[in-house]
Amino acid sequence: MSDTQAGTTLVSHTPAADTEAAASHFRSLLSLETDCWDVHQSLTSTNPDFVLLDVRGRDSWDAGHIEGAIHLPHINITEQNLAPYSHDTLFVVYCAGPHCNGADKAALKLAELGRPVKKMLGGIQGWSDEGFQLLSGSH
Repeated sequence: MSDTQAGTTLVSHTPAADTEAAASHFRSLLSLETDCWDVHQSLTSTNPDFVLLDVRGRDSWDAGHIEGAIHLPHINITEQNLAPYSHDTLFVVYCAGPHCNGADKAALKLAELGRPVKKMLGGIQGWSDEGFQLLSGSH
């Protein structure tokens, strides 16, 4: 005997949220996150309206990073290190990937400093999975 009622699946057993709640939820997610594709498109086809921060350590940065990114490890995010940027600058942070919480730590620090921030889902792993190129070395 199944755990679900007759005619329902594991997907539909818990009903979907009403459309207003769903719209609110997904709008909230999109205000906090972006993806590798949108970052790539923005970096290559327009004048980006954000600063892309690679928040990993030096060895990871040197092994491969996104062209146009600024290296600022999450442990070094301070008001002093952000001084060159206006307070309304949007920062997009990334780390190694889904198994890493460095981007979350960086996003939290930026938000606590009153800075607009989004996390790039997937990090370097997601970027590579999309087939986008990385730069190596300290450029």
